Amino acid sequence: MTRTERSTLISYPPLPTPSADRSLGRAEDVLKMHRLAHSGGSAALLEWLAARLGGWIAVVDADAGPDARAAAGPELALRGAGELKARGVRSAVLHGEGSAALLFALDGTGGRALACVLDLPHPPGAPALLADAASVLALVLRAEEAERREERAELAESRAREAALHLLMNGRLSTAHQIAEALGPSLPDPLRMYVVECRAGQRGEVARICRELTGGRAWIVRCPVYVRHLIALVPAGLAARSAAHDPLSEALVGAARDLSVGVSGQLLLREAPAAYTQAFHALAVARGRAGRHARFGPGPELELAAHAAGTGWARALLAPLHGYEPRRPQDPGAQELRATAHAWLNFGPHATRLLKIHRNTLATRLRLVESVLAADLARLPGQAELSLALRLTPGGPAAFPGAPAERPADAPGDLEGVLRHPDLSDWARAHLAPLTGPDAPSGARETVRAWLRSDAHLVPTAAALGISVPGARKRLTRIEALLERSLLQSPSARHDLWLAHRAEELAGFGGPAA
Repeated sequence: MTRTERSTLISYPPLPTPSADRSLGRAEDVLKMHRLAHSGGSAALLEWLAARLGGWIAVVDADAGPDARAAAGPELALRGAGELKARGVRSAVLHGEGSAALLFALDGTGGRALACVLDLPHPPGAPALLADAASVLALVLRAEEAERREERAELAESRAREAALHLLMNGRLSTAHQIAEALGPSLPDPLRMYVVECRAGQRGEVARICRELTGGRAWIVRCPVYVRHLIALVPAGLAARSAAHDPLSEALVGAARDLSVGVSGQLLLREAPAAYTQAFHALAVARGRAGRHARFGPGPELELAAHAAGTGWARALLAPLHGYEPRRPQDPGAQELRATAHAWLNFGPHATRLLKIHRNTLATRLRLVESVLAADLARLPGQAELSLALRLTPGGPAAFPGAPAERPADAPGDLEGVLRHPDLSDWARAHLAPLTGPDAPSGARETVRAWLRSDAHLVPTAAALGISVPGARKRLTRIEALLERSLLQSPSARHDLWLAHRAEELAGFGGPAA
């Protein structure tokens, strides 16, 4: 300490009995500080104090590292904070040449302090004002820290729920169960999946309503891809009783404005990916209904129709991917590449949000998948083929250890062999029947064919049909309601539509798919 500096306890002599005006002024200051702390937090309170006293003011931490202390403020204040802690006192003043640092402890250890550096002579009321401010500031800082801890806990839980959902969608039920049990409640089995679309700021309130309506038994997670979507896995016994009567959907729609609900059929937990796709397709229908909710319409499921004919083909097709070994430990393995391909086929470029990776990483992984499988994922036929193969092997590499590189003798040799199976022909006819039914708009079939030939891109579709892009979008939106499937927003039914058209063509009763 230099000769011109000295450190003393702030111990001011007793003041004379204050006048009524002075007491009223101090009370007004305290009330003002409480209001500032409530509305603007610690930052607003410090800003007001600095303007009121005309000096430098901040919260300093004697326990901070050297780099943090060097950037924290004047040396006089930092040295005073150190002495405050060393002496174990609640307040101190450190005089420098032409200035003084007034410090008041904000916690029991004296590590953090309210520090104010003022030119000498400082205003006589400064110590009292700072003492009052320190008590208010200490409470505000504790409240802000508690809020930050709560936000970190909520973020951690949200990411853990996303991780459980990601594992569930990739067939890793055991690990998903472990995470869900820790967070609560247990994952329901069987279930109906609800996809709720609401305003982004409503998701917390909608989740609360859903928990109340289901007695806390629904497993709820914010969609990691769409910021307006909330996903709820609801025990089958609590969910929709019929397509026309769904108390949970009705209550949700009635509780919040601008809300739509899509509901899957009743499925087992291991069928969660199919349940999500069903709920998403139902959501596309719900947007156009007066009641703003819909359950997935009855209809043939591709995975069921293709199971007998396609499982052996799918295992053999994906064997190079399932057996892939990365060259370096930090490179993605077979399971990561499979999850990347599955997410991209479902969500396109939005898969980066689900996988928490950069778009360049996504592109690199997709190129690697193309190389390993010798596939062309730039075109819709290659995408549809891989999509079907992934859905027919839901467990991934772990479910098919040592999968043969050669196709089983009784398995079709290629995708066309699978699609020629009578079960697939029947599925294709039923899947495409609404396009030529009595409720179908004029040209629905031709619109879908043009869209598929254009790899599900709107601009070339509009050009092929000789209409505007908004006109093509409107046509496809009407067809979404007709098919009760999402087309324009992912996950889209474009892969199933291409496979159905191709199966129909191979059976000899339809036009070209692409």
